[in-house]
Amino acid sequence: MRIAILADIHGNLPAFEAVLDHVARQHVDRLIIAGDIVVGAPDSAACWRLAQTLGCPILRGNHERYVAHFGRPDSPPEWATERFAPVRWAVEQLTEAERAAIEILPLAVRLPDLPDLLVVHASLRSDRDSIMPYTTDTDLAEMFPDLHERWVVRAHNHTGQVRLWDERTIVTAGAVGLPLDANPTAQYLLLEQRASGWRIMHQSVPYKLEAALRRFRETGYLEAAGPMARLFMREVATASYYIVPFLRAYARWSAREPLALDEAVERFLMVE
Repeated sequence: MRIAILADIHGNLPAFEAVLDHVARQHVDRLIIAGDIVVGAPDSAACWRLAQTLGCPILRGNHERYVAHFGRPDSPPEWATERFAPVRWAVEQLTEAERAAIEILPLAVRLPDLPDLLVVHASLRSDRDSIMPYTTDTDLAEMFPDLHERWVVRAHNHTGQVRLWDERTIVTAGAVGLPLDANPTAQYLLLEQRASGWRIMHQSVPYKLEAALRRFRETGYLEAAGPMARLFMREVATASYYIVPFLRAYARWSAREPLALDEAVERFLMVE
């Protein structure tokens, strides 16, 4: 049994296409997409529609949740701000029927014939939980209540990693469209079933990075999605963290003085 698990595509169509071409040559038995197909690079709708042609299980990541719930009366007030303009761009690309289909995606995949394997986006508790080398066993137990499987595959943190937890193994798949390990390739996970468990094979696939970066300019995304789109473009180009460090810096700066988002991004990029 061979399984390909793709995650964190984030609207990067050239990276998604390159990974699917690579997967087609790996003789896999199953394909699973572990969430965050949308928001980031400009082609959320194209990536969603391509995923629909694959006939495979798809999980709802936190960015699918943003797209599905965007504009609702009960959505958080900050979602209406310029910070969430990349989400608005993705929403405007998708039909209402597509957003409805995104909303009902499952949060976990359990395969009856593979009872030792669980696939989630971030954890069983939340679609935004992060697992780091310093995450405690107590925190893991809270993220995965009533966990029966020995193997967990997840996404969300955009870097491939393996965490041992008692008798369990937690594998983070890496990101197809937005890796954050300073290696700007399209990354995904292959699992191969062995008598002793699963063989873990993180994959790194070169793709047409310049084509992905051109999409930011030729689609009008940089103008329409504003300052945050510049940070997403920098993440795609460098496979390095920009969004989270910027948001932390912006919170510090805003606590001291009023600061427009575009001014803050400019300041951050100059400091960086």
